[in-house]
Amino acid sequence: MAEEKKHHSLFHHKKEGEEEEEEIVHDYAKEQKHHKHVEQLTGLGAMAVGAYALHEKHKAKKDPENAHKHKVQEEIAAVVAVGAAGFAFHEHHEKKDAKKKSKECDS
Repeated sequence: MAEEKKHHSLFHHKKEGEEEEEEIVHDYAKEQKHHKHVEQLTGLGAMAVGAYALHEKHKAKKDPENAHKHKVQEEIAAVVAVGAAGFAFHEHHEKKDAKKKSKECDS
């Protein structure tokens, strides 16, 4: 027991002289599917926030007393919609890269 140290933690420790060789296998199909799902979700989010921005624009016209508040909320929603659309575009390119890497590995 004096020779072996017991570690009480979440991390795995190697004993002296022990070396593990792990071959990393990357599943590009799974990565491609993940990026597709995230792209679709962010696209839906961008559409939802865009609809909210239009709703706030309509509220600003209908409620002149609180028009400034509605215009500020409209602008914030528009910025979030643009950000979500940008992230969806980014995920689209990540999906394309995963697809390209998958084809490279197959051939």
